[in-house]
This record gives sequence, structure tokens and C-alpha cells, in this order.
Amino acid sequence: MTVAVDAEITALMQCLQRQRDHVLGAVEGLSDEAMRRPVLPSGWSCLGMLQHLALSVERLWFRAVVAGDPEVIDLVGSQDSPWQVAPGLPAGDVLDCYRHEASLADAVIAASSADADLAWWPFPGNEWRLHNLRDVLLHVITETACHAGHLDAVRELIDGQQWVVNA
Repeated sequence: MTVAVDAEITALMQCLQRQRDHVLGAVEGLSDEAMRRPVLPSGWSCLGMLQHLALSVERLWFRAVVAGDPEVIDLVGSQDSPWQVAPGLPAGDVLDCYRHEASLADAVIAASSADADLAWWPFPGNEWRLHNLRDVLLHVITETACHAGHLDAVRELIDGQQWVVNA
């Protein structure tokens, strides 16, 4: 069933896409080695951040929480830490995964009603809860924007490059 996407959801999707573009722009041109380099004491790398955004943000929130995809729900508790990228996995594959999960998320959004109840909730017993697609979109926009800022800072530490500078 396809649901007509209203103006509010369209505006939220456009905002999310700008943040996705920011994420990709922040790492554009980095070598595979630089993408894997941990810069901060916590040890995450740009590639780990991209994998986190693909699996723990785009996939989790849209395909599991909004759509209730049972295969994705089964993966939630069983997957290794998305922050750790397998040594042999090419950086391009992680970038492609992020783009693919964003595309699948867009399809879920397009097929969902803004106010429909969520199909699944990953944090039972927790007071914090999102209630509908609108809430999830706002949450994902916030998380993606926050991580885009992390990538900006790490990129500058790696090679001095800045993606967008407003002088």
C-alpha cells in the first residue's frame, strides 16, 4: 500500500537528505586508510561511523522500528558492533551500504503514514519512546546531523580539509 506523503514529511525527508549528503561530503576523497584511522580516544573511525549510520540508524529506525521487518529485527541483537568494520571490507562497500540503507529507508517512509503507530520498539521497559514516523524522522535527522558534525571534526584532524565553511 502506498501512502501519499504530505508536505511535512516531504520537508523532513529533504532535511534528512541534506544531512546524509553532509555525511558523505565530509568523507569524500579520503583514502581507505584514512577512513579506517581512529582519531579520537574512543577509537571509532570514519568508516565505523558510516557503518553505524547505515545499520544502527537507517536500517534500525526505518526498516525495523517503522516497518517491522522481521529479518531486520532478528539482526538487531545478533550483529557485531557496527562501529567495528571488518578489516577486509572495502571502504566503498560501506559507503554503498549506507546509500542502499538510505534508499530502503526512503521507500519505507514513502509507504508509511506520518501518524501510524510504530511496528516495533527496540527498547522495551524504557521510558523514552518514539511514537510514529514523524518522531523517527526527527530523531534520525538529529542523530545524522550530530554524527555529520563528528565526521567534520575528525576529517579536519585527519587532513585539514573542511567540507563546508561559512565564513
